[in-house]
Amino acid sequence: MEDPTRLHAHEMARLLRAGETTSRALTEAHLAAAERQNHALNAWLVIYRAEALAQADAADKRIAEARRAGAAALAQLHPLCGVPVGLKDLVSVKGGQATAGSKILEGYVAPFDSTVAARLREAGAVFIGKTNMDEFAMGSSTEHSAYGPTANPWDLTRVPGGSSGGSAAVVSAFHVPLGIGTDTGGSIRQPASLCGVVGMKPTSGRVSRYGIVAFASSLDQIGPFARDVRDAAILLHAVSGHDRRDATSAPIPVPPELLELPESDDEAASHLKGKRLALPREYFVEGMEAGVAARVREAVAALESAGAKVEEVSLPHTDYGLATYYIIAPAECSSNLARFDGVKYGHADRSSGEFIADYLRTRDAGFGPEVKRRIMLGTYALSAGYYDAYYLKAQKVRTLIKGDFDAVWAAGFDAICAPTSPTVAFPMGAKMADPVAMYLSDACTLPVNMAGLPGISIPAGLSDGLPVGLQIIGAPWSELSMLRLARSYEGITARATWRALEPAELQLTDDPATPSPIERRQRTAGASSIGSGAQA
Repeated sequence: MEDPTRLHAHEMARLLRAGETTSRALTEAHLAAAERQNHALNAWLVIYRAEALAQADAADKRIAEARRAGAAALAQLHPLCGVPVGLKDLVSVKGGQATAGSKILEGYVAPFDSTVAARLREAGAVFIGKTNMDEFAMGSSTEHSAYGPTANPWDLTRVPGGSSGGSAAVVSAFHVPLGIGTDTGGSIRQPASLCGVVGMKPTSGRVSRYGIVAFASSLDQIGPFARDVRDAAILLHAVSGHDRRDATSAPIPVPPELLELPESDDEAASHLKGKRLALPREYFVEGMEAGVAARVREAVAALESAGAKVEEVSLPHTDYGLATYYIIAPAECSSNLARFDGVKYGHADRSSGEFIADYLRTRDAGFGPEVKRRIMLGTYALSAGYYDAYYLKAQKVRTLIKGDFDAVWAAGFDAICAPTSPTVAFPMGAKMADPVAMYLSDACTLPVNMAGLPGISIPAGLSDGLPVGLQIIGAPWSELSMLRLARSYEGITARATWRALEPAELQLTDDPATPSPIERRQRTAGASSIGSGAQA
């Protein structure tokens, strides 16, 4: 068998059922890679070796019992049974940490499983560990983590995107075939684009948010990372479905066909014939890198050559999306994060003995600069005298943004094609001093969250040696058709040279002398201060 870490999840499932490998063997191989290479990536906040091996042994026992019971019993097993998965560190797993990338939740131990974790356990998945993230999912680079930045396996001096950068990086680096992320304004799709993997945001309400540390409740969605579309569909199938504990969870059936995407590239490609795709001109935003625009237009041309009809459309309120998002999301975060007071759980500073003083000290030490910035923005937008001028108006514009998408579906389009990110992975520190420049990283993704739609980013080649993502956006509850289109694009580009490439600097992560992202940032900061002093 080839290197187990290079297998896709659906390939692992086939080998496990055939008795040609074991979950323990797969888990040990992935644990070894994660433990060996995490120093250079800082993508894992915790690795669950003992727990993962115990889960793997349980999965092997479950598979062996099914094999003895016959083909029907084997067929009843979920394809994730025995397959390693990484979880973003805001997913509650009973007995484990859930820091949400913040010092204010340091030491917190989750007393229950989130619905996502419970459904993955039921499927028989193996939890390798928890991945790094921007604090409370606020960021587009994973540089806002209280536990240091994560490096991109394609270039260790660059960011993996965010906020789910850790999950994207570990899938890209072959530490796990699958990862769980959350997407509030592009936090799955943007890092998927920058790390050269598949990342999907489902329709709002498709996956339960119960047990997920909240950022902005009307925007947050849980979704999969994978190295191909079939695997993303398998993971989505496992975690989707109605949950009475989440009032925003929709009672919409989960399509069983998610487990039946075409294996054959030719069969997948044939699905494109007659499909009508929209290409929004507003998504080729000012400042988009030429190489990114070129790869996306090449991908669109390939879709057309395979039989799809692509028409340019206008989504006229797209330009208001960024401003609208950065009123609504901070407003919701200021409300959600009010619960972190040092009284019930997590970090607490009780040094003064005075309740109000300790409360202020706890939040000052526990929250990072970006979280404080957004809390203040949100509190201001919700304050007396400004609620109508900012928050209420933003909600009205949000309705207009959704109306733009509704017009596209009413015109008979099957999906929308667009860039995922206006740039490839950018250097660490390049946008930290300019929050607005960082916010622009999500210009192509956040309208999808505003409208509650499903969207997926799939690899579409390289620009200057770094991955570019193609985004496919679907109508509400159209995950299956959207995934079929994404699988079709994989089919028509299956023989492209770039598909065989692995992350360019992955081999450097095996060298213990390779500096960690934290060490690299400290050296850069030191060099900058020396330069500033010399100039002065």
